Amino acid sequence: MREITLSQAVNEALAEEMRRDPTTFIIGEDVAEAGTPFKVLSGLVEEFGTARVIDTPIAEPGFMGIAVGAAMTGARPIVDLMFGDFIFLIMDQLCNQAAKTHYMSGGKLTVPLVLRTNLGATRRSAAQHSQSLQALVAHIPGLKVAMPSSAYEAKGLMKTAIRDNNPVVIFEDKLMYQDKAPVPEEEYLIPFGQANVKREGRDITLIGTSSMVQVAEKAAELLKADGIDAEVIDPRTIVPLDEATLLASVRKTSRAIVIDEGHQSYGVTAEIASRLNEKAFYHLDAPVLRMGAMDVPVPFSPALEDLTVPTPERVAANARKLCAGEMIDAA
Repeated sequence: MREITLSQAVNEALAEEMRRDPTTFIIGEDVAEAGTPFKVLSGLVEEFGTARVIDTPIAEPGFMGIAVGAAMTGARPIVDLMFGDFIFLIMDQLCNQAAKTHYMSGGKLTVPLVLRTNLGATRRSAAQHSQSLQALVAHIPGLKVAMPSSAYEAKGLMKTAIRDNNPVVIFEDKLMYQDKAPVPEEEYLIPFGQANVKREGRDITLIGTSSMVQVAEKAAELLKADGIDAEVIDPRTIVPLDEATLLASVRKTSRAIVIDEGHQSYGVTAEIASRLNEKAFYHLDAPVLRMGAMDVPVPFSPALEDLTVPTPERVAANARKLCAGEMIDAA
């Protein structure tokens, strides 16, 4: 199977869906001329023209509102939000309008809209361009949230999102755009709410989201040298969440660590850990451990920034303690 980058996979998904459905269009800042700062959309305006790849002013609330209205009246817009940090600017359009329209119209209206944006620190972009805010939108009923961990997931989840009749938010990790993975040339879709067991194991379950899947896989390799057999799971979507796969794994291994790059307090790790504690309590030999980003603004200093997010070494160290029955400092 060929290997392509995550950037190429997203580009392919968008192009294929735009060819399939003429009501699909892309709107955002610099999407036509510059191909976005990460060059993910390069070449699309040449094929589809400026009527379907639409550059906007620096006015996130405005173009998000346009997209919501277009979705309500029959189109399938894809909103390109340059940085995930800018999601604060569009919360009313996304959470009060897109998320609630189907419910408030008694099912008469749908908002088939995709918001694609990014997350992730350690890119030296400072506090206002390095946040991982997936927990904010996952908290809102009516929104679906996908977090691809490789080029394969990025393409399959994007195609599913565009065809979904509900608003979907897709978070792509900024540091993964040039990462390569096997991606089929033939069409495929990845269903929402279907986790992927990346590695089977018997001693501990490592649940990672987005780039934290890679962190979990590297930690599993470190643990292998100690004779600890770690199972690694990628939920793929946090809304809907594939509880059944996660619970089956934890009931087998009796231990779990949940890893997400969002801030640890009140975040994705807390939600998943809570569900595991509630529904697999009598199978657990240790409390479910959460590992997220430090509860501080992301520093610009490289030395400090690298300390704020989970690493394979720290995940492996905590896994060893769990498996040995040792106490772990919550701080």
